[in-house]
Amino acid sequence: MAEELIVLVDDDGRAIGAMPKPLVHHGETPLHRAFSAYLFDDDDRLLVTRRAITKQTFPGMWTNTVCGHPGPGEADDDAIARRARQELGVQVADLRPAVPGYRYRAEFRGVVENEICPVYLGRLVGRPVPEPSEVDDWELLGWSDFRARQETGAPDEWSPWCREQARLIETAGLVPGPQGSEVLPGS
Repeated sequence: MAEELIVLVDDDGRAIGAMPKPLVHHGETPLHRAFSAYLFDDDDRLLVTRRAITKQTFPGMWTNTVCGHPGPGEADDDAIARRARQELGVQVADLRPAVPGYRYRAEFRGVVENEICPVYLGRLVGRPVPEPSEVDDWELLGWSDFRARQETGAPDEWSPWCREQARLIETAGLVPGPQGSEVLPGS
């Protein structure tokens, strides 16, 4: 497998170089390009994932369906499809921008995320089969249950970007479908 390169960007989001992923995330993480995707099934339930405990950044936290980094010259939709396939064994359909200008900085246990990270909504195709080095668990949740869990959970239970992005998606009026409470456990 080829070494994953992360696209470094300036404050305006213009690419200024690339760096191997293991060298990017630390206490002085440079600003870089990322993406965040929220994928829903045919019943409008959101697929949420629990990051593998062995991950360098924000291990063991629940988060949105898939996040990651486009490689040099790679379009976000292609990167999202690649990561969804690698991490969860699912396909992506009907992908659309939700919060295109999202940017954040977060720190956990000395590791910093510093990203320009457009947020997308879409559909998942297939049943998740997680890659254990990426995903420890998954669930399908109605939006209201997803948000209730975020708001009542411990501060380190959910990734900070997912909490903030969910609020922005709601504020923009982009919450898909029924707000039911059906839960399908992943394991």
